[in-house]
Amino acid sequence: MTAEAYWTVGPGQGQIRQTPLDPPGPDEVLVRTLCSGISRGTETLVHRHAVPESVRPLMRAPFQEGDLPGPVKYGYLSVGVVEEGPDELRGRRVFSLHPHQTRYVVPATAVVPVPDDVPSERALLAGAVETAVNALWDAGPRLGDRIAVVGLGMIGASVATLLTGFPLARLQVVDTDPSRQELADRLGLELVTPETAAGDCDVVVHCSASEAGLATALRLAGEEAEVVELSWYGTDAPRAPLGEAFHARRLTLRGSQVGAVSAARRARRTTTDRLRTALDALRDPRFDALLSGTSDFADLPETMDAIASGRRPALCHVIRYPEES
Repeated sequence: MTAEAYWTVGPGQGQIRQTPLDPPGPDEVLVRTLCSGISRGTETLVHRHAVPESVRPLMRAPFQEGDLPGPVKYGYLSVGVVEEGPDELRGRRVFSLHPHQTRYVVPATAVVPVPDDVPSERALLAGAVETAVNALWDAGPRLGDRIAVVGLGMIGASVATLLTGFPLARLQVVDTDPSRQELADRLGLELVTPETAAGDCDVVVHCSASEAGLATALRLAGEEAEVVELSWYGTDAPRAPLGEAFHARRLTLRGSQVGAVSAARRARRTTTDRLRTALDALRDPRFDALLSGTSDFADLPETMDAIASGRRPALCHVIRYPEES
């Protein structure tokens, strides 16, 4: 049995290759892929062979083959149907952190069923929403809080959309790009510029991955407030304005990262529990606003290059697979 998989084979070069598959064992599943998603930021770095050597182990995907910078089979947003496996999974749609591939065999514990009322393409957002769930477990928003989310990309939009379900006094999303207004409108969010954002926040979640955004987040935080840092800077070392009133206002700057379950829930939740929480949240149709276009699997090398070069803007770009792959 064979499958087709997408590989990054050189800087700016992708290729679809044949991949042999072993039959699934007693604790494994065979999944036929329905769709996969391109996570633009990370996969652009992989496509360009631009992942710094010092962070390559941190960026390794769960079912990656090959080593960064490449040749490498990379990706982690996949939804498919279980064709073989335990009775409770056979025939069900599942989400898995697997690269772009038409079929694959993984441990049954590596897939999570998609709720019946969550469309397959929206379920691809589970990776981003899981990151947002973890961030909110870290942040611990409370009744009547004033919260700002700085940066309306995939992660910032996921965090802010989840926050609309909390009984907050104020929620603003801060971004310098006026073209984000349409996305904010579709998600029901108040979009403001750094200059017009309201301060004295109880919690600020920073997702812009920029030095200026971090400075804005610290400025918007009220006395003894917390800034939760979700941005990933790679090998960059952004300057943080920790002078002036940072100490006098007793601010907290806290890192949040999806690799481990938030300490606030770690004793009672597993990573699978967290992913199920994200998939349940994706029953909200507003998340469809984060899906920004579709392409066929056969065109993936050209699509990846267009996204990495900026010719094709994307938040989460959907890859469709043939019905009988």
